[in-house]
Amino acid sequence: MTRVLLELDRVNMFFGGVQAIRDMSFSIMEGELAGIIGPNGAGKTTVFNVVSGVYSPTAGSIWFREQDITPLKAYQVNRLGIARTFQNLRLFGRLSALENVMTATQNRYRYSFHEKLTGFLSPSYRPDPDYHYSFIEVLSHMGRWAAREKHIRAKSMEFLDRVGLADRARQAAGTLPYGMQRRLEIARALALDPKLLLLDEPAAGMNPEEVFALNDLITGVHHDFKLTTLVIEHHMDMIMEICPHIICMNFGARIAEGNPEEIRSDRGVLSAYLGDEGAEA
Repeated sequence: MTRVLLELDRVNMFFGGVQAIRDMSFSIMEGELAGIIGPNGAGKTTVFNVVSGVYSPTAGSIWFREQDITPLKAYQVNRLGIARTFQNLRLFGRLSALENVMTATQNRYRYSFHEKLTGFLSPSYRPDPDYHYSFIEVLSHMGRWAAREKHIRAKSMEFLDRVGLADRARQAAGTLPYGMQRRLEIARALALDPKLLLLDEPAAGMNPEEVFALNDLITGVHHDFKLTTLVIEHHMDMIMEICPHIICMNFGARIAEGNPEEIRSDRGVLSAYLGDEGAEA
């Protein structure tokens, strides 16, 4: 049975006297590929920021997997299973593509000073994400720490391969072409093993050919990882092509919601993009 994964209930966000989000309410079902569109300045990224814990909303509530996450900080939201990319790239430019993904992959694993060192060289060892490492293992890079580091590297390479960057693994992230940097951000987000993936204008700055390839990547990742995905874009065509469920915003408010055909013919949406005269035409 499909359930609601994410729900916003009358969320408002003020920055001083400016209201960036106005009574925003919508639900995203588990397994959906949904999109939020709207002109520049419509409030799309602010919605992502309140969902991911970057901002705490002024009013209203946010629910994820039936848990109220409204007061949580960004790292707490991330641990619950929400990962995101950013409109402005936030890669570690001097680290390699592989190292960028490894920073996310290893975030799943915790370290401890109090574990016993027995059994870690057993031939039957299999990486356990909940294992806590001893201080000696961490300093010496021996035992399970070494095995786990190898596992992290291998898993990170899998994510790079999935986004088409395996052959660029050793290249510094900051020297990658722009479109590849966008793909690297997606790989790093996937490495966090999210239940909900938020993609903030992933096609920004891309040419039409890159956007076409990105559409294939997003739909492929959504299907292969069985991952609920929410994409925001101001380019309507991209969202219309890949998202069966679309929410349109303008001036911080939801002005329309439905499938691509309903959104395409909605007068409020046309007015937001084309102005009243354009909508009339």
